[in-house]
Amino acid sequence: MRGYFGIGVENVSKPMNVGNLFRSAHAFGASFVFTVAAPFDLAEAESDTSDARGQVPVYRFDSVAALRLPEDCRLVGIELDDRAVDLPSFRHPRCAAYVLGQERGGLSAEMIEACEFLIRIPTRFSLNLATAGAVVMYDRMLAFRRFASRPLMPGAEGEPLPPHVFGEPTWRRKQRRVKE
Repeated sequence: MRGYFGIGVENVSKPMNVGNLFRSAHAFGASFVFTVAAPFDLAEAESDTSDARGQVPVYRFDSVAALRLPEDCRLVGIELDDRAVDLPSFRHPRCAAYVLGQERGGLSAEMIEACEFLIRIPTRFSLNLATAGAVVMYDRMLAFRRFASRPLMPGAEGEPLPPHVFGEPTWRRKQRRVKE
């Protein structure tokens, strides 16, 4: 899989949710995790049984203005918002950082403004923060990895994934995005 992703939280008050999210991020292969304006020490995130903090780089930012991401990394907010794209219709950027907001308040207006994209999980009501993050990471994995097709009937065998064939080299000119 090409590209990378990170996932983080803004101003979240429950360390256990952050621990669960970071554990899932470790399981899904996140390149980094981060917090923005977190009012607690990550050592309080006791639910991180995979020791994600010891395996995946963790970045702490005091504010949205202090948030720094790698060059060409697109910030994607996960938010119940009328402007957001439903997750099943969203094309994930190759290099992305996903951010979730407070359990009851969502992302701040400043963070929403900083996001290049907003996505929402089309559910009847809000999901737990760690669950929502896991759903987005799972969707990203389905979008970028090669999997065999699902069978047409339940219980039937699916078609095997064809072997990868290396083609001729493709030379691309990297285009720089212009920040407005």
